[in-house]
Amino acid sequence: MAKNNGGSGKKDTGGRKLIAQNRKARHDYNIGDTVEAGIVLQGTEVKALREGKANLVDAFVTVDDGEVWLRQAHIPEYSMGTWTNHSARRTRKLLLHRKEIAKLERQLGNQDRSTLIPLSLYFVDGYAKVEVAVATGKKEYDKREAVRERDAKREAARALAARNRLAVR
Repeated sequence: MAKNNGGSGKKDTGGRKLIAQNRKARHDYNIGDTVEAGIVLQGTEVKALREGKANLVDAFVTVDDGEVWLRQAHIPEYSMGTWTNHSARRTRKLLLHRKEIAKLERQLGNQDRSTLIPLSLYFVDGYAKVEVAVATGKKEYDKREAVRERDAKREAARALAARNRLAVR
């Protein structure tokens, strides 16, 4: 029996209901290890997320005094909220085990120009989760090379499809 995803939002694989994705991160950074973290939210934030509203474009993650924080993630105010509404860009605590935090700190310390960025925000079994990655910034020429490779693969796939269409006839 199919599971109902219960509202707006995009259905992802494995019982995940995708809320927001940081597509720009994969263009601007080389993605290393990823980890799934829980997130501490207020009630109106959860309701806004269930409406499928969030933005991770300017967001980043920091480790301060052994705690992990999501900064600059935009979760808009809940439309039906009252004076108890949350602020849209407040700092939110991420929930990770101590060993995971220590591993992230080691990876940040070992690599130059590395940072923690959120890749996606989603629900798993009713709990909001954030996928966080250790990333290093790409240079401008790396970005151009990636675009060139993607275009070449697309062109090769088109040529192969055209050849297969002709072979079938």
